Amino acid sequence: MSSFEPIAAEKYLLLTTFRKNGTPVPTPVWAAGHDGEVVVWSDRQAGKVKRVRNNPEVTVQGCDLRGNQTHGPVVTGRARLLDDEATERARTAIARKYGIVGQVTMFFSRLRGRQKTIGLAIKLAE
Repeated sequence: MSSFEPIAAEKYLLLTTFRKNGTPVPTPVWAAGHDGEVVVWSDRQAGKVKRVRNNPEVTVQGCDLRGNQTHGPVVTGRARLLDDEATERARTAIARKYGIVGQVTMFFSRLRGRQKTIGLAIKLAE
């Protein structure tokens, strides 16, 4: 069985990106599976976006809301930043997965301005 299905099904993921010096930076995120990749949504100015630009290597693992109580395997992958159209698809996938809470969150994100957020797609290693 591939690692995609169980990772995409997790309610929260601990996304770990890496600084230029190799220091890992873990961040709990909402995520959804879309077209064989795990998609995440973030503020364009967030540190994880900058780190992915510099180094696309990431790891993901199931966790709780605060990034604690990690569980399951640590899975490696490569992240890429999405264009506006793909970011909108990522928002839709996340809103669908998280139900009314996801829909309300995405609604307020759109009110702040679509250009302030960006999607990331993570292709997991097999």
